[in-house]
Amino acid sequence: MVVVRASGYLFDHQIQYPQWEPDAARLRHWLQELGVGGVILLGGSAAEIALRTQQLQGWAKIPLLVAADVEEGVGQRFSGATWFPPAMALAAVAEKNLPLAKQYAIQMGTITAQEAQAIGLNWVLAPVVDVNNNPDNPVINVRAFGGTPEIVSDLAIAFLQGAQRHPVLTTAKHFPGHGDTATDSHLDLPVLNHSLERLYQIELPPFQRAIAAGVDAVMSAHLQIPALDPDYPATLSHRVLTKELRQTLGFDGLIVTDALVMGAIANRYGANQAPVLAVEAGADILLMPIDPEGAIAAVCAAVEEGRIPAEQIRASVERIWKAKQKVCFSLQEEPAHAWEMLSPAVEACAITTSLAQPEAIATVADILRESMQVHCPTPLPAADGENLRNLIVVDDSLACDFLNRHAPAIAIPHQFGYQLQMVDSHTPTRLAGMDETERHPTLLQLFIRGNPFRGSAGLTQTAQTWLHFLLESEQLRALVIYGSPYVLEKFLPGLPADIPYLFTCGQMPEAQAIALNALFGKHS
Repeated sequence: MVVVRASGYLFDHQIQYPQWEPDAARLRHWLQELGVGGVILLGGSAAEIALRTQQLQGWAKIPLLVAADVEEGVGQRFSGATWFPPAMALAAVAEKNLPLAKQYAIQMGTITAQEAQAIGLNWVLAPVVDVNNNPDNPVINVRAFGGTPEIVSDLAIAFLQGAQRHPVLTTAKHFPGHGDTATDSHLDLPVLNHSLERLYQIELPPFQRAIAAGVDAVMSAHLQIPALDPDYPATLSHRVLTKELRQTLGFDGLIVTDALVMGAIANRYGANQAPVLAVEAGADILLMPIDPEGAIAAVCAAVEEGRIPAEQIRASVERIWKAKQKVCFSLQEEPAHAWEMLSPAVEACAITTSLAQPEAIATVADILRESMQVHCPTPLPAADGENLRNLIVVDDSLACDFLNRHAPAIAIPHQFGYQLQMVDSHTPTRLAGMDETERHPTLLQLFIRGNPFRGSAGLTQTAQTWLHFLLESEQLRALVIYGSPYVLEKFLPGLPADIPYLFTCGQMPEAQAIALNALFGKHS
């Protein structure tokens, strides 16, 4: 019933988050001696993950559930695989052509599940079925399939239809709905003062549709809805998880908590109290408890004391066992793929031919083009004796895996004579190049989207400061926004009609290349 965080890298010295990711000796102890039932992986390339999952399964006495947050495809977390734009890109397509958006969602689900399976992941922590109807939402934002329950339901179900073509578990999250929050639950506890009537109109329909479509798991939200439970957040609420989800909605699959290390839970409840409360509430799986050993001991003690019925534990284990039989090949009569029985060398070749195939890359490009917003009266000219500037504003340049010297956002403007300047949240404003005496006709590129643990839906103050300065000093030549459409909505009213702009939900290199080639009049 416990799923722990583990580094996707093979060696201890590569661990990036030691407060959450145990070293090999401790992880092996948890799997072999404590019976930890699964891992959630982050970090490393897709090829490394293929080796890592084999290693972890080899350590475990009982086959593991191996999960990852791959809402935007396996390549979102593990380099080398296919990286899709965020779900809200499909919402943009749906506004123009709903059948096409559904087809893209099916392809996205199919490719994500197929690539996950190819590298040993058997639990896809997707799709997000939250209805993002709050532009200031810092944690869901572009991860949602849209801002209405109808669109979210249609696209999430299409994603599930695609994913169900391969034997991996799927997950609808975050129950009962995290879309209308302005607080990041990674940092603090959001409170939604919605009525039950409103919940059944907006937040709950996508979960009802996902359950009807056969989703394997539902993940709880770390938020409190007083209309459902005035005392506990959803993750720790019997009223929410058992009465509402299990009994009223009739869900009989796995109920999994969101990560218990997140601030909404960790800052208010003890490392060992929260797991007990979550199991009491009806959770089958505890995701990323702060202290796995302490959590196991605390839950066992609660059972021995009669606080948690032993039959409830058995029911959870039965659900977990049923899920593992579906996706763990060693529990089946025959492997799903012949190459799983081949030698490691041949297996590695099979993995490389399963990831980022031309059809998948073409689907990504199609979604990006169909969802992009373009206002470009004429192609942006190259330098003609002017001191042109390519100004990139990003949250944290040191932690930005989609920007390097070869990234299209840097390389393409450079071809046209634009000199790079990068600004992030660590750049002192007075040293950032805001000099009224110098003129630099500027291409402004903003990478802004809600990201966990940041607490805001965008780097809006820095972005607004730069945009206003460039407009007032008449230095803005063009604007490109990668990420949140809500940022574009805020900026458009003050943008002169003759200034070219482009918006794309994606931030990955493919999105950069498609946007900038359109801006400069090149064919991609």
